[in-house]
Amino acid sequence: MDYHQYRTALAETLAQSELPFPAAEYQVRLDKVRKGMAEHGLDALLLTDPADINYLTGYHTFEVSVHACLVCTQARLVLQVASIETGAAVVTARVDEIIGYRWENLDEIVTPLADLLSPCSKIGIDGWSSGLRFGVIDALMQTIGRERFSEAGAVVDTIRLIKSPAELDMLQQSARITALGLETAIQSIRPGKTDNDIAAVGAKALLENGSEFMSLQPIVTSGHRIGVIHVNHKRRVIQANEPVFLEFGAAYQRYTAPMMRTAVTGVPSPVLSATRDLCRSIFEALCSAMRPGNTFDAAAQAADALLAPQRDQYFFSGVFGYAVGAQFPPSWVEGTGFIAKGQARTFETNMVFHLPLCLRVPGQWGVGISDTVVVTENGAKPLTNNDWQLFEARS
Repeated sequence: MDYHQYRTALAETLAQSELPFPAAEYQVRLDKVRKGMAEHGLDALLLTDPADINYLTGYHTFEVSVHACLVCTQARLVLQVASIETGAAVVTARVDEIIGYRWENLDEIVTPLADLLSPCSKIGIDGWSSGLRFGVIDALMQTIGRERFSEAGAVVDTIRLIKSPAELDMLQQSARITALGLETAIQSIRPGKTDNDIAAVGAKALLENGSEFMSLQPIVTSGHRIGVIHVNHKRRVIQANEPVFLEFGAAYQRYTAPMMRTAVTGVPSPVLSATRDLCRSIFEALCSAMRPGNTFDAAAQAADALLAPQRDQYFFSGVFGYAVGAQFPPSWVEGTGFIAKGQARTFETNMVFHLPLCLRVPGQWGVGISDTVVVTENGAKPLTNNDWQLFEARS
């Protein structure tokens, strides 16, 4: 059978059988987005970020490297996917129509989209989305007119930033599994083992306890490699009396609550302990400042004031927190909000952030400890359960 017959057969048996949430949850989200569209004078939204599409429809697949898009108007939701993804779309997505294109024939993408969008005079796009392909948007602009398109990424981002009770439940499930994976992995650390050994133990525990395919695989580095941000396990043998850094994030219905921990193969040195203390102080300052009405900038300024006296000693990314929710590879960073200096957005209850407090001494070592937190009326409260200690891994 061809992919049209495949889609029909699944629609008769398994349509929407793997929706992560009840239909009512998606309707509330859709109503909010359509209200935002009206406020911005938009006739349509063209969404290409896999997480945005998932947010509005439930659609999920591990194959996010191929083009997919959602056309949202006040009347309809139409999902366009590759032929190999029509099955996943039927099973996981709540939409009015699914249209396909042959995976190998990219020239089948533009005409159906142009037909859908041609009645719309103002079309919103997220120009910063990693899923927006230049070939697609350029062809659409040439076909129906460049003047119809305008930047509108904030429409969905603003809504996604605030989590519903159902989303918070998913994040709590992720936090539970993340903690189990980290605890199992950290207990296995010994001198003589490799960073791969520890990552393998952690990955097994995450999967055994219910994680789906993760947006980022477990991160384990040791010794001087901790001082380099965003390298990962690479068969390095862990030595005695050195730190080991771990950062895990289980996926539960695509929601991820990440957490960092640091172990030491021996007794922590005074400088490692002092760095841990600084991380904890920054964390507490952030949580206190993350109250409704305060700006992201104000929280970052409070945290930065503690870091400033030692700024020359450590490398820090400059981002004290980033929003998390439902995501897909290659990252669990939601991209809807960042706690950093100059960010004028204000906190609201039920925003959720990972606070990645990792201080690195380039070429030597680093200490990273973090929690995922939810904003409440009284400040941010952890969803994950970090003890904020340097775990002593002894043979």
